[in-house]
This record gives sequence, structure tokens and C-alpha cells, in this order.
Amino acid sequence: MARFIFITGGVVSSLGKGLMAASLAALLQARGYKVRIRKFDPYLNVDPGTMSPYQHGEVYVTDDGAETDLDLGHYERFTGVSALQTDNITSGRVYRDIIAKERRGDYLGATVQVIPHVTDAIKAFALADQGDNDFILCEIGGTVGDIESLPFMEAIRQLRNELEPFQTVSVHVTLVPYIKAAGELKTKPTQHSVRELAALGIKPDILLCRAEHPIPESDRRKIAQFCNVRAEAVIPALDAPSIYSVPHQYHAEGLDREVLRAFGITGAPEPDLSAWNDVTDRYSNPEGEVTIAVVGKYVGLPDAYKSLNEALVHGGLANRVKVNIKWIDAEIFEGDDDAAIIAALEPMHGILVPGGFGERGSEGKISAVTFARTRNVPFFGICLGMQMACIEGARAAGFANASSTEFGPTDTPVVGIITEWMTEEGLQSRAEGGDLGGTMRLGAYPAKLSPNSHASRIYGGAETISERHRHRYEVNGAFIEPLEKQGLIFAGMSPDGLLPEIVERPDHPWFVGVQFHPELKSRPFDPHPLFAGFIAAALEQSRLV
Repeated sequence: MARFIFITGGVVSSLGKGLMAASLAALLQARGYKVRIRKFDPYLNVDPGTMSPYQHGEVYVTDDGAETDLDLGHYERFTGVSALQTDNITSGRVYRDIIAKERRGDYLGATVQVIPHVTDAIKAFALADQGDNDFILCEIGGTVGDIESLPFMEAIRQLRNELEPFQTVSVHVTLVPYIKAAGELKTKPTQHSVRELAALGIKPDILLCRAEHPIPESDRRKIAQFCNVRAEAVIPALDAPSIYSVPHQYHAEGLDREVLRAFGITGAPEPDLSAWNDVTDRYSNPEGEVTIAVVGKYVGLPDAYKSLNEALVHGGLANRVKVNIKWIDAEIFEGDDDAAIIAALEPMHGILVPGGFGERGSEGKISAVTFARTRNVPFFGICLGMQMACIEGARAAGFANASSTEFGPTDTPVVGIITEWMTEEGLQSRAEGGDLGGTMRLGAYPAKLSPNSHASRIYGGAETISERHRHRYEVNGAFIEPLEKQGLIFAGMSPDGLLPEIVERPDHPWFVGVQFHPELKSRPFDPHPLFAGFIAAALEQSRLV
């Protein structure tokens, strides 16, 4: 049976529990252990699929079609282990399933309560699908003391009593703030957070203390004394130059060593960090730089494009260059002010139009596509970005009213909603007016690439690829022929030949649009080929400017 590491947070949110979980998992993996990471989200949404990116950040999609918290992206990028439906649960999903069972009569007339029914469901989730993993890391969202997280804390408490000794470890992430007026760090917030956790029946084994200034040894001993942990188990977590240097930093402070010691594991091999050494070397010692314009809708919150941001960095690692990202609100390109478009995009070495939903900013994205096409600037369109490239191509071909039915009625629906498509399991159907959370093509789907296409060369000559999708609308197959006459080639299609997956322009230095989300499968030690190719093209463009 696997060993469990429960990760909680205190004092404030956004302390980096997800990054900490991913880094710890990477260190254990580097020591030769098999790991899996799970996220417990206390909010009442069934999943984040219908939540605003401004509130929650991006929605991360797994191969098996789960819409999950963005922390699962950290988990995958740091470990290379593909997440599953069973790796993310919310309070909403727990309560939905329990109420469904109650309505069916599964509880045989019993009074349904938080204890034991809710806590039992949470424990079952934690213990399910263990496989042959040595460690399962479970991150609890929110902070200690939140009303929403209490059932999850109680479930952890019960599991720590029910499982065998040395089978569970509790890691608590806290803040050690620096008070500028006093000129010193304060340990009281950490003490209070640990006391709150102890009041819930959970004694942490290890404290990871986030701080902006080095924590003196005297303060570490003070925290250890008042929080009832070993001094060596108080791990400083200072701000790092990049997220990819965090595993090195935590290893240097002894995090993985203390976790193994808490489990009673001795004689474990030292971690092989050679892959991470290469990543940090490429990140810290670039041999050039490029500037990429991301023309999107949610640019006010970088977490809305978290995986995209990291995939661009990975593309830079593949080419050993620094990638400067210029986030541009697509709405500033709407109207007749060509000067604004030229001023914003002319200095760019590449233009990327990402995914999104809704009409807002669409005309600005189309203007960005036009600029990239006519100025021969490397262009990369993802999901909605590909659809905008097709609409722009249709308008250039003479279809002046070309648009998407997502934006309202149109007599030239280059893009429209899809209600049926084929999968390996058979025909999939969705109701056009159904719940927003159930009308999308989600998860990994195969695509066939045209031989001798640019896309095929990018993928190393592959004939078939598999990529993750999250969208409700598709390019209308009726417009393939007129678009190809205009020069936009459909280089990737669904296996049945009905759904466009990749478009490109052979007469352009680098112009690619994809219906899927390649950023979700990019890793720092294995950059996605589309991003590596895009940054390589941008680097070539930088030499021409």
C-alpha cells in the first residue's frame, strides 16, 4: 500500500502548496520512487469548468477529460505523470454524489451527515486507485480554519488514525512575514496556524515556511519549540528565481530528507537531479531572447494562461533562449486604429492567439491574425485562436461576413457548435442547449496528419498524434475547400476526416493553428514540439528585425 503525504496551508492563501507538492513529488521521483499527486478542492462547484478564469485561473484538462484545478498542471509538468479524473475532487462533487445515493435509497433510510458520509467519501477518494505508487501526495485547497475545508481536515485526521504507523506524514505550509518597520521576521502567524491545525486533531510532522528573507537558525528553533516539531523539520522556503529551481532549493534545505525520515525510511538513494540541472542551466544561461505577443481575453490574470505561459518558457528552454511574453488585451485592436496594432505588434518576434470563450475581443484577435499573415510574423493559434485564423482566412477569401455561431447568428458560419462526434467508444452526443459543463469535447483525441505537411515535420514525421481538447465549437467542414484555395491548408483532421484539428499556411514562415491545447502536455524536460518550433521561428524572426 502507498504511503500518504497530506499537505495543508495556513495563514494566507497563495503560499504555493501546489508548487511545493509538485517539487516534493519530483524529488521523491528523482530518488527512484513512484509518485502520484491529488488535489482536494473545498469549493462547492462540481469542477472549475464553468468558473471565471479571473476567479480561478485556467482550467486544466486531463487525458481522460476531467476539468481540474490548475495545480494539476504543476503536478504533471514536474513529474511527467499524467493526471486522471481520480486526482481531483471538490466538495461539490462529493455532495452531488452523496445526494444522488441518498435519492436512490443507497443509505437504507439512514440520516445522511457530514460525519461519517462526507468524510468517508473523501477518504475513499484519497485511498482509491493507488496502483503501484510508493507515495501519494494529497494537497488540501484553502487554508486551515476555512469552513469549507473542515470535512477534508477531519477526513485527514481519521486517515492518520486508521492507517498503519509511518504510513502518513503531514506537511504544513505557513508564512513567516517580514515586518519592515520592525526590521524582523515574525513567527507568530506560523505558531497560530499550527495551533489551529492541532485543534482539528492534526499534528504536522514538517513545516514549510514561506519567507521573503532568510530565516535565522534562532527563529527556526523558536518555531520548532512552539510548534512541537524537530528543528530540522522546519524548512525555509524562500522566493526562487524560477519555479524550476524550487526542487533544487527544497532539496538543499532538506525537505525530501525530512519527509523520508518522518516515514522511518533510511538508506534511500540520493536524488538524480541531472534533468533538473539541465533545465535550470538552460533557464539561467540563455543564448538569446525573443518577444512573443499573446493577444487574448484574460490577460489581466496570468494564471488564466498558466500552462500557456509555462509552455512558452519550455519552448525557450528547447532553443536555449529567454522568452519575453507581452500580454495584450485583444480589445485594444478593435476599431479602425491600425496604428495601435502596428505599434503593439511590429516589435514582436511571434504572435500567439490563445483559447477562450465568448465574443469579447474576437475582432481584435482576427486583426492580430491579419497582421501576422500579411507581415510574415510567426503565428500560433490555439483553440479559439485557430478558429479566428479560419475566420480571418475566410474574410480574406471574400466571405466578408464570416464569423462563428458562438458570437450570434451568421449567414457565413465558418465556426459552429458541434453536437455529435466519433470517438473510439462510439458516437458522442451533446445537446446544443445543455449545461455548459457538459457540451464540450474534452480530453485526449487522436488526429491524423497530412504527409509532408509542416505539422507532420514538427511532430517528427508522425502520422497520428493525440492531444487534449476543451472546446464547444468546431471549424465548419463546408468551408475547407474555399479556405484551402485561399492558402490555408488543413494539415490535421480527426480520424473520420470530419473535424479540422490543424491548419497551416505553406507560403508563410511559420503559421499554425490547432484546435487542441498543446500547452497542457508540455514539460520543462520535454518541451512540446509545437512550442519548440514556434520559438525557433520567433528566434529566426528576431534575426531579421
